[in-house]
Amino acid sequence: MLRIAVPNKGSLSEVASQMLAEAGYSGRRDSRQLVHTDARNGVEFFYLRPRDIATYVGSGALDVGITGRDLLLDSGSSAHEIDHLEFGDSTFRFASPAGGEISEIAHLEGRRVATSYPRLVDDFLQTHGVTAELVKLDGAVESSVRLGVADAVADVVSTGATLRAAGLEIFGPVILESTAVLISGEQRHPGIDRLLRRLRGVLVARKFVMVEYDLPADQLELAAEVAGGVESPTVSPLKDDAWVAVRVMIPADSANDVMDRLYELGARAILVTAIHAARL
Repeated sequence: MLRIAVPNKGSLSEVASQMLAEAGYSGRRDSRQLVHTDARNGVEFFYLRPRDIATYVGSGALDVGITGRDLLLDSGSSAHEIDHLEFGDSTFRFASPAGGEISEIAHLEGRRVATSYPRLVDDFLQTHGVTAELVKLDGAVESSVRLGVADAVADVVSTGATLRAAGLEIFGPVILESTAVLISGEQRHPGIDRLLRRLRGVLVARKFVMVEYDLPADQLELAAEVAGGVESPTVSPLKDDAWVAVRVMIPADSANDVMDRLYELGARAILVTAIHAARL
């Protein structure tokens, strides 16, 4: 049975659970439940703190897990990334008092840097030849400078509004672009490939839609140029030999443009439907 670690709380938890549900797995019904067995699919889910998942997977206690790339790198675990899951994106940057003495990464030499990701930040600083004193905090690191605990911070940045409100400004290069990832230990369980195909199928289903339409047969080549599909469109004859029925998968964000162009070619009865699951 494949043992899967899933975030039990935080920004990754809800989306990860929803993605697994769309992939055909059953999940826990009670948020207090720590273990759930999906016997039909041959998997067992363990709901853990996101920060601990890489440690469990790297030790071999669990086979595979969903966590953040930042948490994986900060853990020091031997677990490795299999694939990214396209949610939970975040950017890590340095910040210091606006207009102060620290405005580039070299200025951090010998300074105190507050962060919730000490290993990740230390590795980054070492690649730039900088040695700093890292102050580990569990959260709200932007307050550390005002309280005199640190000279600068390294934290997740979205708009930067929280840092600016604390009198800080971003400087230096990006430390890391993080996202949710699927991770595995050194021993790869054979069931992981099936899980990965299902998760990738969810991502495909979210990005694509199915378009069906009727079309004058003599416009088929031009229509295929507008929407060629993954391999090629599925074409079926109609009672009227001058017309064909076409079915094709297209990127969801281009659906209305494709519909307009097909209509201009003479296509009619154009329908767009969502894709629940897919395998490419």
